[in-house]
Amino acid sequence: MDIKGKKVIIFGGTSGIGLATCQELRARGANVVAVSRDPHKASTTMEGVRLAAVDARNSDAVSAFFESERQVDILISSATGGSRAFGPFLEMDIDGFKGSFDKLWGYSNVVRYGAPKLSDDGNIVLVSGTPARKMKPGQVALSAVGGAVEALARAIAPEIAPKRINVVAPGIVDTPMVALTGDDRAAHYRNVTKSHLIKRPGRPQEIAKAILFAVENDFITGTTIDVDGGWLQS
Repeated sequence: MDIKGKKVIIFGGTSGIGLATCQELRARGANVVAVSRDPHKASTTMEGVRLAAVDARNSDAVSAFFESERQVDILISSATGGSRAFGPFLEMDIDGFKGSFDKLWGYSNVVRYGAPKLSDDGNIVLVSGTPARKMKPGQVALSAVGGAVEALARAIAPEIAPKRINVVAPGIVDTPMVALTGDDRAAHYRNVTKSHLIKRPGRPQEIAKAILFAVENDFITGTTIDVDGGWLQS
């Protein structure tokens, strides 16, 4: 796919991986709409990017948003969905575990209402995470949700063909989701990546480039692309 001039909608497009993806796509001449619950909290201004306020977890809001949009060429979601539960499953608050699946429900809404708007050669990219296949202690909720996202994409791929859907699975990435600063932030990332083959966190731009690969390569669908610094091999 030639990205220049294509219409792109990115849920979670005002921060972290989604923001970096917006910037990469704009640099390639795409017409980008960045969607989030509160787009005015965008961590930086993006010239030429239209902002839209939609909570992906609200199916009525997502449906109404796509009803107001014309044809879409590229649909991306990196929206986290809200809170995420950590810790051993048998000790975890079950409501917290259920709440972690808001990411899946948000993705489901985006795909369900967005896919009919895709051009015939259009495509969807969702973001899961390495815990879907190799979790660290306390990541059972992340693992379950990520695995569900990847299974969803594989199951939907035959239904929407020749339109495509793929998943990008990042490892540890340095994003605003981690509130630490300075030396504390650096120490945190050294600790959580010390067993990886590449002993540093990924940058949002590195994940964005994997998303662009999934968008541009017309010969992949229903697959997951790992960008994890060697987490799976460690």
